[in-house]
Amino acid sequence: MSLLFDSLFSSVALGHLIVDVLNAQRSILLVYLSVPLGLTNTTLAAVTTIYVWVASLSQPIFGWLSDRLGRRWLAAGGILWMASLFSLAMFLPGYVSLACLILASLGSAAFHPAGTAETTIRGRTHFAGRETTATSYFFVFGQAGYFFGPIIGGPLLDHFGPAGLLVLAGIALPIGMNAAWQLRSSAAPAYSPAKSSAPTLARPAVGRAYLATLALVAGLQAWAQQNMTTFVPKYLSDLGQTATTYGLITGLFMGGSALGNLVGGNLADRFGKRGVAVVMLALASIPLYMTSLVGVSAWLYLLVPLSGALTGAVHSILVVLAQRAIPSGTALASGLTLGFMFSAGALGTLLSGPLADAWGFPTVFQMTGGLALLAAVISLGLR
Repeated sequence: MSLLFDSLFSSVALGHLIVDVLNAQRSILLVYLSVPLGLTNTTLAAVTTIYVWVASLSQPIFGWLSDRLGRRWLAAGGILWMASLFSLAMFLPGYVSLACLILASLGSAAFHPAGTAETTIRGRTHFAGRETTATSYFFVFGQAGYFFGPIIGGPLLDHFGPAGLLVLAGIALPIGMNAAWQLRSSAAPAYSPAKSSAPTLARPAVGRAYLATLALVAGLQAWAQQNMTTFVPKYLSDLGQTATTYGLITGLFMGGSALGNLVGGNLADRFGKRGVAVVMLALASIPLYMTSLVGVSAWLYLLVPLSGALTGAVHSILVVLAQRAIPSGTALASGLTLGFMFSAGALGTLLSGPLADAWGFPTVFQMTGGLALLAAVISLGLR
């Protein structure tokens, strides 16, 4: 049976979709609130960094809990928590709203390690030897959430203000309840090589140099993507574009990332993970750099999704390489990896914010192209 028609996998995948639909509102909502709250680019980057750090640095803790207590309520509970706190953020005024938005990210932190671990285990059962492909399917749903999120959220903000986004939180509630029901068979402690009937996977011996190289590539890739999702909407807003327009462009970036992730996962299983990572990251530097030169033009509708596709193509590759290399439970390894990537991207954005205030957004986009090229060069060390 196809993995996509497996009811348990699909419940987790739909959970990933709605969690990242809500996550995707952060960029356009902060831009929308930047005028009434007087947020500078530096402040915007700082709030984004706090949001992502809360969501990412707690992921290893939730992954550890998932490996020991089971994946059911970490995954389903994460969806329900995020929907509830996100709703509060839409009702409350000023900086209290931002605080609730940041607390909502804990739901995302709880969901991702448990959901990724569940996907890895189900994927090994259905696609023996093609774990990168299976993992990429799961991440495509999340990146589709980042694609549709701004496209839907932009018009809702334009017409109804923040209260319009409550529709999205309402959709999350039945999805969370369905995940809780489907994952009832996963309530036992999660996968471990000693106890699971799923195929075990030998871990290659890796040294510190390999782990450091993997961390650098993952950090630079995450930094490049976070720069785009944070600053492209603000760049377009400053040029007089509406929330509908910058929501669409931001969504196209993540839509490209979703498609690239799926293609990259399949190519990596066929031709090798390192080679695909090097080529995709090197090519990504071109549209990232070109984005700084075209201003508000039709070229953005090509360059932005293309840069998303090429940077997103290596996401599943990096996660699977880390799962193989980190000697821990599947959920903990996933939490450590995703937490590090999101944290590194947020830290990079925090550094990019003052640069945007001082030199302008085109300079940030040019630097982002350089980050992708540097990541491609370092990827050569992933032997």
